[in-house]
Amino acid sequence: MTEQNVAGRPTGSSSGRHPVLTVSDLTIRFDGSSGPPAVDDVSFTVSHGEVLALVGESGSGKTITARSVLGLLPPTARATGTIRLAVPGRDDHDDALTDNLLSGRVDWRTVRGRGAAMVFQEPQTALNPVRTIGWQLAEALRAHGRHGRRAARDRAADLLSMVELTDTRRILAGYPHQLSGGQKQRIVIALALAGEPSLLIADEPTTALDVTVQEEILALLARLRDRNGVAILLITHNMGVVADLADHVLVLRRGRMVERGDVISLFGAPRTTYTRELLAAVPRLPDPVSTPGPIPARAAADPASIAAVDAGVDAGAAVQFIDVTLSYRGRGGRSSFTALRNVSAVLPRGSVLGVVGESGSGKSTLARTASGTLHPDSGRVLVGGTGLAGLDQGSLRRLRRDIGFVQQDPATTLDPRLTVADCVAEPLQVHKIASGRELTDRVGGLLEQVQLPRHFGRRLPGELSGGQRQRVALARALALRPSLLIADEPTSALDVSVQAEVLALFADLQAELGFACIFISHDLAVVDQISDQVLVMRSGEVVESGPTGKVLTDPATDYTRALLAAAPVPDPEQMRIRRARAEQDAGDQELAVAVR
Repeated sequence: MTEQNVAGRPTGSSSGRHPVLTVSDLTIRFDGSSGPPAVDDVSFTVSHGEVLALVGESGSGKTITARSVLGLLPPTARATGTIRLAVPGRDDHDDALTDNLLSGRVDWRTVRGRGAAMVFQEPQTALNPVRTIGWQLAEALRAHGRHGRRAARDRAADLLSMVELTDTRRILAGYPHQLSGGQKQRIVIALALAGEPSLLIADEPTTALDVTVQEEILALLARLRDRNGVAILLITHNMGVVADLADHVLVLRRGRMVERGDVISLFGAPRTTYTRELLAAVPRLPDPVSTPGPIPARAAADPASIAAVDAGVDAGAAVQFIDVTLSYRGRGGRSSFTALRNVSAVLPRGSVLGVVGESGSGKSTLARTASGTLHPDSGRVLVGGTGLAGLDQGSLRRLRRDIGFVQQDPATTLDPRLTVADCVAEPLQVHKIASGRELTDRVGGLLEQVQLPRHFGRRLPGELSGGQRQRVALARALALRPSLLIADEPTSALDVSVQAEVLALFADLQAELGFACIFISHDLAVVDQISDQVLVMRSGEVVESGPTGKVLTDPATDYTRALLAAAPVPDPEQMRIRRARAEQDAGDQELAVAVR
């Protein structure tokens, strides 16, 4: 089947580049399932030096389609159709495609790593925590049988250079926990490149990264495509990433192809209602202003909040931080690390404070001090007017009843052995708030409050979608009717349509119940949509704070401007202009260094 764009022009191999991957009539079913196939008659081509993005809601078949290329389907899956892949070094014709990979007669050792390699979403889970980076890279190289021990060490250094990591000696001798999130993701890409594959399968490669690191990883993938000719099959729910990196887009829904075409046409003139709804669900940052202007009404809810910080008074705040400094003690002779440095901020009752910044900026540490989980070295933290310092365990326990938590991934915070009803009931039982019939009624009411049917209480968390699990986590966090909610990246793992639903639900509940919220996110567009005020952090310090509409449209600091400039936007033309400008600036800097 020949892929065509919206204008009807063939794409992929007809562009003059040879195909690296062809998928024809792929259908995947699961044993014992009476419903429709998980993947139903999907066909596409990825060519040399091309990025094809698979997009769609959770459960649309994106990941299972990609995993079928590497033969990584679950034992209960049955795939039919044709998958053919270019495997370098397989014969004298590097452009030639394999026979059908679904035939059952495949030596996957010759395909995985050489033909195609996977770049996973969370690099921490893809790296061995007890082995050095050098050992892991060398092991990957030796697994392909092309290098001896010494040659593998030399090639490992070359791979680090390929993914633009410097200080190779330190990194090769280091362990994953000693690297930043961006460095670990580059290591995962280097591991994927070890076998010199024709195709990289990038499954949500930037979801867990902040905007500046995300921009660096996307720029790296773009250069690998342009300079090395690597083909990339990109799976993501971030339409800004699609606009930035993809050449072509395939939209999936419930396992079926909805629309496909070149990225500019698809974003500019989507043909189907579903694609239009998908794009409409993407949160967008407001247009910046060149000169200071009036603050929008939504952002001007509490004009005295910053003054309250300067005055060092409570002013009836839900949470107040006054000159808070906190350090993590070093182990094994290592020096301590200062996570927060002289931080002052106020969260008024009933308002939402968005906390943004790069990884390691102190966002989560700040939230944990508000809960009393961490104790600052100096300064004061007040929750509801009560200082946390010196509270005994009983008082702290009572105070924590008034604080709810929503984490990034509910799959790791909901006990998989408990029913949904038991998960939601747990805080009510722990604090002896309700039991028996009253408990059942409270749990049912909480599920309805987050727009889930009461009968969902009988299900296990693993039987729910990602968006449904996050609703359960929100119901549990609100079970004790807290006045403060701490939400740490609560929507980053959700696709755009589910994210839009969860954010709308959050806004409705916050307006109805009136709780204050510390909302941590690296998605600035989400922060703009949900927050009254913004706190911008960098290296444990507050760089900038103020009303959301002011900070995100007319930032006062270069760092905030850099964060905003790094945030991907769902506009391919704008992203290409930005990318070209960044490449020009990088070239000018290299030239200036050479001249000096």
